[in-house]
Amino acid sequence: MAAAATGGGGGTVAPALTAMGPVSGRLGRRGGRRGPVNILAQLRQAQLSGRGLTRGSQITEALLKERDRQAKWNGIPLLLQKLYENSHPNSDLSQCQGILKEISPLLSMEAMVFVTEERKTAQESTFPNTYTFDLFGGVDLLVEILMRPTLITQKKKQKISDDLIKDCLSILYNTCICTEGVTKRLAERNDFVLFLFTLTTNKKTFLQTATLIEDILGVKKEMIQLEDIPNLSSLVSSFDQQQLANFCRILAVTISELDTGSDDKHTLLAKNAQQKKNLGPSRAEINQATLLNIPGFIERLCKLATRKVSETTGTSNFLQELEEWYTWLDNALVLDALMRVADEETEQSSTESSDESGFATTSTTNQLPQSMKIMHEIMYKLEVLYVLCVLLMGRQRNQVHKMIAEFRLIPGLNNLFDKLIWRKHSSSTLVLHGHNQNCDCSPDITLKIQFLRLLQSFSDHHENKYLLLNSQELNELSAISLKANIPEVEAVVNTDRSLVCDGKRGLLTRLLQVMKKEPAESSFRFWQARAVESFLRGATSYADQMFLLKRGLLEHILYCIVDSECKSRDVLQSYFDLLGELMKFNIDAFKRFNKYINTDEKFQIFLNQINSSLVDSNMLVRCITLSLDRFESQSDIKVAEVLSECRLLSYMSQMSMRMSFLFRLINIIHVQTLTQENVSCLNTSLVILMLARRKEKLPFYLHTLQEMEYTQKYPGFILNNFHSLLRFWQQHYLNKDKDSTCLENSSCISFSYWKETVSILLSPDRTSPCAIVSYIDEAYMDIDRDFAEE
Repeated sequence: MAAAATGGGGGTVAPALTAMGPVSGRLGRRGGRRGPVNILAQLRQAQLSGRGLTRGSQITEALLKERDRQAKWNGIPLLLQKLYENSHPNSDLSQCQGILKEISPLLSMEAMVFVTEERKTAQESTFPNTYTFDLFGGVDLLVEILMRPTLITQKKKQKISDDLIKDCLSILYNTCICTEGVTKRLAERNDFVLFLFTLTTNKKTFLQTATLIEDILGVKKEMIQLEDIPNLSSLVSSFDQQQLANFCRILAVTISELDTGSDDKHTLLAKNAQQKKNLGPSRAEINQATLLNIPGFIERLCKLATRKVSETTGTSNFLQELEEWYTWLDNALVLDALMRVADEETEQSSTESSDESGFATTSTTNQLPQSMKIMHEIMYKLEVLYVLCVLLMGRQRNQVHKMIAEFRLIPGLNNLFDKLIWRKHSSSTLVLHGHNQNCDCSPDITLKIQFLRLLQSFSDHHENKYLLLNSQELNELSAISLKANIPEVEAVVNTDRSLVCDGKRGLLTRLLQVMKKEPAESSFRFWQARAVESFLRGATSYADQMFLLKRGLLEHILYCIVDSECKSRDVLQSYFDLLGELMKFNIDAFKRFNKYINTDEKFQIFLNQINSSLVDSNMLVRCITLSLDRFESQSDIKVAEVLSECRLLSYMSQMSMRMSFLFRLINIIHVQTLTQENVSCLNTSLVILMLARRKEKLPFYLHTLQEMEYTQKYPGFILNNFHSLLRFWQQHYLNKDKDSTCLENSSCISFSYWKETVSILLSPDRTSPCAIVSYIDEAYMDIDRDFAEE
């Protein structure tokens, strides 16, 4: 097994750990002559090669004692030698715990330094104790001790006490976080990783085991397969709710695709190439299926996600868990933070009547403060919501949807919205050490974001999205359809009223209320807009749009874009996307837009925001183009009136404006730089040309693009690029696994028309007036280049 890398402090420690002189008659002999010997070098070389001096116990006690003080080993090699002697297969291990009690404080001190905000950078820090412990074979020896009961074939197997297991796990974890390379080495031992899962059945050692597993899985090159864990189903079934919530931290690593960079930034070329290599389901997908096959698993997660703070199992378990953590990291900062909260809450309670505060007459020494209970519950719900969110986006999405609807996840979250999920911050809100209440890493903030991500995944292109409403709000949707004399949405009619939200307001309405109150600089704005937009995605529903328009959503978005002149690119993109879904084909929305954007100055600010980044605003450009096309084909007086008055529609009706957008949309993307984020620009440019084709104006558009190229004094550069982009489009969207319904739903144009238009544009016939090649002079032709990534 490879030795630990020196990055955790070896560079500084090594000189201090040098021993001068012979180790034995065999060691240090070069060419028949004895010379200076570096014990560290001998250990490193032996651990790498597997030959010679492989652990500290092979060095004589006399030499270790002699060099200990000079090398500042703090007696660790001697203690390890003693531990080795007392942990042989036939020993009762009774002496081991006392030895570990001597080693543990030396390592936990370094771990405490490492996890506090005062820690230095890795280059400046040294952790000589954990480094020495690993170098002299401590990590391997503890693994051996832990796994011995599984390796011995005797009838009467060695019994390891819970306290000894705890100490072993604690020391291993401290060594992992302080000494680089240890975690990776443990991750390479699949037998040890699977063995750790068997230790989670013991409640007394669960926390330490789960934390170490999480750390190891985080660096493991190959994702573990859950089906390899012995008796996984019965293991998970044996967990109480607290254990299950903590276990979700481990599951999160096993069901999420390995991070290969940000999903939006990863090129589609690279993704397509990877998909061709991976013919079957990924390990993450297999693990998701394994979890769904565990009886009652999703139901228990839904109960955990929706239980109220008052329903938790009491304070004793939590206090015990905190004590475990305190012993685990030996970190006084944990208790300091908790006692500060307790003192603040006691002071607050003493100023209130007993009717107003349940803690007014209760001492903090025997009653856990409410803020700690809440934070405890928040930490649990974070993990559970993440797992549910990943499963909702997986291959078994419909199965997961059915189950979480049946187990009333959405009504349960609705009931928790005000008191827990979107509760107001108090001065005593507990935050993670080194963070503040407004930090994106604080539990309160993370819970809100995770909640919004879950809503987005739940609503996106699924008829169960109507469970976000209550019965009265569903009736309102029906009334909107009736008044507009249009058929009621089938999914609304089919929604099971026993599974919708309770109370005066549904979850969607509650979200709109907090969205409108959100401060301009809030990090939630992006996620809120994404969650609401996902409700509108799919086939355009006039009733859904009107439901949100009546609640002032359009005015709120325009205020954020125009009046507050939002600068965040992410937030702007989410607002433009939401505005596009809200206004698409809806003449009332355009009328409201014109009423709000009622001056040339406001309209210019709006245009500036659109033009500042077409990658961010192109979905809105697509919406306006599609809506204008539909409105122009209608003979309704109301529509004609809005068409003549609306600044936005008048602007887009100008051919020069549409051509300008088309030219820029094609120019800002290239096959090699296409991502999930910017491929929409290609589809928006196609929408503009499909609408032109319907009106038999496609040759005119292509000719105009050619003229614009010549004006830029760079003939062929736009049309050659567009030709390559369309070839890629065919390769990407005509894949048998690709779902084309999103393109149809977003445009109300059949996918067959998309395919036909692309084929016509890519025709090699230079005499065709609708073929791109007809507008590229042969001298500038560059259409056959292979765009596959090398």
